[in-house]
Amino acid sequence: MTHRYKIHSRERGYEGFLRVDKFQISHALYGGGMSPVLTRECLMRGVAVGVLPYDPERDTVLLVEQFRIGALEDERGAWIVETIAGLAEPGEEPMAVARRESMEEAGIEVAELELIADYLPSPGACTERALLYCGRFDSRGAGGVFGLDEEHEDIRAEVYPVEEAIRMVEDRVIRSAMPIIALQWLAAHRRRLREAWTDGNWQEALWEND
Repeated sequence: MTHRYKIHSRERGYEGFLRVDKFQISHALYGGGMSPVLTRECLMRGVAVGVLPYDPERDTVLLVEQFRIGALEDERGAWIVETIAGLAEPGEEPMAVARRESMEEAGIEVAELELIADYLPSPGACTERALLYCGRFDSRGAGGVFGLDEEHEDIRAEVYPVEEAIRMVEDRVIRSAMPIIALQWLAAHRRRLREAWTDGNWQEALWEND
């Protein structure tokens, strides 16, 4: 099958805190030919960047918790435990976003960054692309309440032993996709990271990446 499609029309359906476009579109079929013209609404988003800060010396991670409107009808509550995350500004490099958001949401600096995943969280209805990293950091003294006043953010950052954080995934305490992906990845790569990131040059690596 040739992967092709045709946009017959596109119009702005809504624009506020979020932007929704309405499409009239048809696409190629596996059995040949084209589909009928379909009406589809799509949430137009950019690049989201997430980071799981990991301290290999103390085997701890930092997670954040905040109110999320999308969890309003979840009986487990609307406050969600997540990785640090934010949207990239036009032209902003993903690693720069990871470092900026780490400071804004948790007051920490991350040194080395390793890509965990590059994925589409909800391609059935949203254009968002997610880049998820693991970042080395020093967890001593980390934690507290952070966020930008102008964005009305109220974010609690907390340091967890890795084993406890992984149990939070297994016990379904963590419900958001980014931290589930990140912690499952860390469970598989933890030994390698501890060997690679505990070379005795911790502070030097931190300052080199400033």
